Amino acid sequence: MEFITNLFDASAVVSTLGLIGVLAIIFMETGLLIGLVFPGGEVVFLAGIAASGAGSAVLGDAKLSAPWLFALAPIAAIVGGEVGYWFGKKYGRRFFDRPDSRFFNQKMVNTTEKWLLKYGPRKALIFGRFIPFARTLINPVCGVVHLERKLFSTWNAIGAIIWTQVAMGIGYLLGDAIEGSVNKYLYPIIALIVLVTLVPLLFEIFKEWQSKRYKK
Repeated sequence: MEFITNLFDASAVVSTLGLIGVLAIIFMETGLLIGLVFPGGEVVFLAGIAASGAGSAVLGDAKLSAPWLFALAPIAAIVGGEVGYWFGKKYGRRFFDRPDSRFFNQKMVNTTEKWLLKYGPRKALIFGRFIPFARTLINPVCGVVHLERKLFSTWNAIGAIIWTQVAMGIGYLLGDAIEGSVNKYLYPIIALIVLVTLVPLLFEIFKEWQSKRYKK
């Protein structure tokens, strides 16, 4: 029971489950619908802190190997994305045929599909990695709409590498600077990461809004 509880606590995943726990969360959040309930973004950021040296003390002396973490995390994210795509392509719309719950609703799916169609797979697969629900749903959605496999695999890999290296890299660089409880800094920094990565997407939305405005 304690093991299951730890899966929902980002700090516990890093400090008690270690590298295997971090990789498992990354895989499940990007490859399985149950990943919607896991704190993948927080785990990736905290893993970077735990690999930083002095910053690991903030997490109860948790220590992760930086070379192994930075090498294996993107692989877990890539494999997770491929699994999500496979499920979506194999089971189609039925993959999302489930009742709304606290962590899942059809609105999330519809929003993700609109992003994919509106901004294309390249932007959607990169920016979607930094948005919690999209990180889980974008891959099976690509499978549902039968996105060309080579195109998906290429940009799934690029998105996975960028997401893991940026999120963990920020945690790694800030690890030695963080003092006291990590919770004081966790959500503001994650929000900043999401905001920065969404700037290009927001710019596209602004350009589209301007074009519609001048057409009237």
